[in-house]
Amino acid sequence: LGNGGSTLHALRCLEEQYGDQWTSFTVLLIHSGGYSQRLPNASALGKIFTALPFGHPVYQMLELKLAMYIDFPRHMKPGVLITCSDDIELYSTGVTETITFDKPGFTALAHPSDLAVGTTHGVFVLDPSSFSGKGGLEYGSCYRFLHKPDVETMQQSGAVCVRGDHPQPSCPGSRSDSGMASECVYTDSVFYIDHSTAKQLLMFYKQMGTLCCEIDAYGDFLQALGPGATPDYTKNTSNVSKEDSALVGVRQQLFSLLQGTALNIIVLNNSQFYHIGTTQEYLFHFTAESKLRFELDLQPVAFSIFPDTAKSLDQLSIIQSIVEPGCVIGPGSVIEYSRIGPEVSVGKGSIVSGSYINFSADIPSNCFLSSVSVKITDRVEYVTMAFGAGDDLKKSVKLLSDIHSLRLFGASLPECLDLWSIEASDQLFSSHDTRLGLWTARIFPVCSTLSESVRMSLNMLNSVQHRSTFKLSGFQLLSVEEMLAYKDVEDMLKFRKQIYDEICLQTQKEKSDF
Repeated sequence: LGNGGSTLHALRCLEEQYGDQWTSFTVLLIHSGGYSQRLPNASALGKIFTALPFGHPVYQMLELKLAMYIDFPRHMKPGVLITCSDDIELYSTGVTETITFDKPGFTALAHPSDLAVGTTHGVFVLDPSSFSGKGGLEYGSCYRFLHKPDVETMQQSGAVCVRGDHPQPSCPGSRSDSGMASECVYTDSVFYIDHSTAKQLLMFYKQMGTLCCEIDAYGDFLQALGPGATPDYTKNTSNVSKEDSALVGVRQQLFSLLQGTALNIIVLNNSQFYHIGTTQEYLFHFTAESKLRFELDLQPVAFSIFPDTAKSLDQLSIIQSIVEPGCVIGPGSVIEYSRIGPEVSVGKGSIVSGSYINFSADIPSNCFLSSVSVKITDRVEYVTMAFGAGDDLKKSVKLLSDIHSLRLFGASLPECLDLWSIEASDQLFSSHDTRLGLWTARIFPVCSTLSESVRMSLNMLNSVQHRSTFKLSGFQLLSVEEMLAYKDVEDMLKFRKQIYDEICLQTQKEKSDF
């Protein structure tokens, strides 16, 4: 469906549940996070439930979102506020300034960002006549919305502004004396649709019957808005995760429906937009000296049992985990919802999620381990996905002869298969179409216990790291795609609850001892 399709589906559910009453509601609609291929430890339960390293017990992204938007409903006419689950908007406004969502059409928040950030987000081409560039908060209108544009497109379309005390739209192609550093673009985050526009979109969805392609709430809704919108984007499918012949037609219909609808902008000059939707962003914001870490006071150890001897290390992030004395964790690593024994060392820049390691183990640097409970028959079993922290799980090829371009932990996929005695064939991949990638490769063994599944997947990584053989024959093997199809959320939450209860007991004990 994409997040646009799921938005339309959610509107339909609201109408089915509440009838005409829903048009008087103010609705917060958060997309829980799709496949989360760039942050796979969030894939099973959704990015909106990502644990953050602060709070006792820890806060999840959902609670942070509710805290950030707590003032919005008071200044909002009936309609729908749409947001993603992997971004954080921190802003400060004057005492008398309020963020109000009360205009017809669409209203979006806009944040000053570097041009590099603009290339991976939505960018607003502001209407200069409605924008003075003064103050922390300003209302204006948008001439055109660009979806993930390159720098040249931003400059040619007049999206680039000159930073200063009062950012001003710059002339297309102009450069300030100090070069790139003083230039910015205004990027998207949260947007609001008033109820009459939401109703129009729902009517469109009902007429469509069923959606047979992915629609993006940002790219496909917002690009149709503003007086400068053109239908050119409807034919560009480069940013789509599943290409579909029907997509161009649906986009053209949406363009016709929304063309001429206003795109109002609330410019937040004193704001910062953070994205934590990839493993690299996740590691950076949680473990390095990031501005977000400072602003939210993210902790190196949050709601965990962790030996005092290791607490001097600031550059790590331990979230709702039990780490036994003797365990060594390298800088720049994140451990969440895990139980780690005394004879374990974790390298630098690694992520360990939902795992139980009760054996002697060396977890390499820059590695990603995430365990999932699965129910294939009627009993719970376990699979642990293991990759390099920077591996591209979105990349896919169409032909078996091209799988050498897929890289897993520094080696090509065929090299890995060789080491594990797995034959490369079409049956190796779980996708029914021709998308062959790390996401659909059936390479992870199903085990009867959680710790055994971690051990097996670590052996796989070690075999790749040292180019030594490790036979995987005799195991049922799943792809990440299949793990998610068979996931047992209840069992994963049970494991988290056990850790939670143990931490609470330990905290009570420490209080009574004190």
